[in-house]
Amino acid sequence: MCNEYAQERSLDELLKEFGQLQLPLTWDGGAPNMEPRASIRPTDPSYIVTGRDGAAVLSQLRWGFPGPRGPIINFRSDGRRFPNGRCLVPVDAFYEFTGAKAPKSKWRFSAADDSVLGVAGLIRDDRFTLLTCPPGPDIAPYHDRQIVILPRAHWAAWLDTGQPSPPISPAPSGTLKVVQVR
Repeated sequence: MCNEYAQERSLDELLKEFGQLQLPLTWDGGAPNMEPRASIRPTDPSYIVTGRDGAAVLSQLRWGFPGPRGPIINFRSDGRRFPNGRCLVPVDAFYEFTGAKAPKSKWRFSAADDSVLGVAGLIRDDRFTLLTCPPGPDIAPYHDRQIVILPRAHWAAWLDTGQPSPPISPAPSGTLKVVQVR
């Protein structure tokens, strides 16, 4: 499952992405210094977005709930409801690995239209995890699960915990482009 992703956009680029949705992106304190990061791994700090008073609030948390055998970085969404603790993780790309022996083949998945991907996540205390679902056609050849990529039209509803969570489903064919990294 997804154990590495990239956040490569600047704060200005994210402001434009959320502005197109008429969903104001705010943050507490001074503007964050969002340096491009090509590799975010479990337990790394990462930018996430939560909802508050009709706005999208950018903050930074660590990836992975504490677990008995290491961090819980992915959480199955199948048949579950998420009335609270919802967050959106803006991702430029994520990676999947195939093969039985190291070094495994590494595949980079990004939006077919080069936009930011909004990945559904959950927050617990000061940590977050990514939700997963069965794979869509773009991912199925590489893995038997995928992270939940929310359509832009569902971002505001996902962040508004006063509303029921929007439906969770695999990404439709053509949502992602894939490139072999190694």
